Amino acid sequence: SRAVAAVLAFFLGWLGIHFFYLGKTGWGVAFLLLFWTGIPFLVAPIQAIYYLCLSQDEFQRNCVQK
Repeated sequence: SRAVAAVLAFFLGWLGIHFFYLGKTGWGVAFLLLFWTGIPFLVAPIQAIYYLCLSQDEFQRNCVQK
């Protein structure tokens, strides 16, 4: 769900957990490898807000790996 992805992105996004939840393992691994740079710390909260701003249909279409 959109809310679960947003919560995961906000609290555990620096590890890429939200990407694993959404089925995007490549991005999840990239965040795991780059967490020490600080980039995921900046990007993950922005993604959480983005997920919450999308409608459920847009979220399913654009964010969930099929």
